[in-house]
Amino acid sequence: MEFALNSEVVLVISALFRVRSALSAIYMYMILRWLINAVGLLAIGYFIPGIEVGNLYYAMILVVVIGFVNFVPGMILKLITFPINIITLGLSNLVINALVFWFVASFIQGFEITVWWAGFLGAIIYTIVTTFSAWLYKESYMH
Repeated sequence: MEFALNSEVVLVISALFRVRSALSAIYMYMILRWLINAVGLLAIGYFIPGIEVGNLYYAMILVVVIGFVNFVPGMILKLITFPINIITLGLSNLVINALVFWFVASFIQGFEITVWWAGFLGAIIYTIVTTFSAWLYKESYMH
């Protein structure tokens, strides 16, 4: 039995390679975003007195834990405080992000917040860092 490469087989194979390379690009940008957020956490721990981040390993774990806590309980808190959020023009989200930051610091070893205002400022800067990394991801994915 002879197998001939016709145009449909070539199209399917090339489509599979394009999907594979697109998935690889998505994974690479996700890893890059994870590392940018971890380095941002290290910088926050270095520059803001009252916040201590152990090392890059702890920062990478923190990115995952903060993301999970922001996603599940943080989203519930943001839904509950939605009317207050409208009145304060979104400033209550900063307090919720600071509470999430403080909560994660209370049970993750290698991440300490000693002063509440430091946690509040760290949450604001971390929000800026994650927004920047998400913007990089969208810009690179669109082109």
